[in-house]
Amino acid sequence: MSKRSDTRRWLDKHRNDPYVRAAQKDNYRTRAVYKLAEVDERDQLLKSKQCIVDLGAAPGGWSQYCRRQRPQARVVALDRLDMKPIDGVDFLNVDFAEQAGVDTLMETLGSDRVDLVLSDMAPNLTGIMVADQAGVMQLAELALDLCASVLDADGDLFMKVFQGEGFDEMLVDMRKRFRRVAVRKPKASRDASREMYLLGQGWRT
Repeated sequence: MSKRSDTRRWLDKHRNDPYVRAAQKDNYRTRAVYKLAEVDERDQLLKSKQCIVDLGAAPGGWSQYCRRQRPQARVVALDRLDMKPIDGVDFLNVDFAEQAGVDTLMETLGSDRVDLVLSDMAPNLTGIMVADQAGVMQLAELALDLCASVLDADGDLFMKVFQGEGFDEMLVDMRKRFRRVAVRKPKASRDASREMYLLGQGWRT
């Protein structure tokens, strides 16, 4: 089968995706926003949140959703890729996997304590399952480590992981650090994807 046929099939499937159509209708930058929206509705994730950090934010759908749902909250978004500005969102064009990126975040937050960390981060996928698994779990570990520095008492973490090597260990670690931990597979997450989301609520200080 030709590469052109594969591309046409992908485009047709993309156009027919109900979440793609919903994102266009609701003026969101990405279909991924509905993953966050589903969990927010189910678990009251954004309720009463005053300071939110969005890791791996580009193109900005999750930050958009946070601003719409919690317009009074401070939202700080980070990504090593550039992102078009969003009104009311502080965007840091830094690599969170580098210490310099973490330092920039800490300087930007100042004395503010965070009550929600979001992470939809994923490495550039190679197609090599072992390498991709290790990469996404390393980013998840960095997001969890950040919570120890910035998360307020009873704060929450919602982050992407992949099923596979390291998943069970991460789940155990989350349960040590949060009062409630759940595994979520939002409907907007494609069936063929190995991605799952871990939700930790009630940070133990």
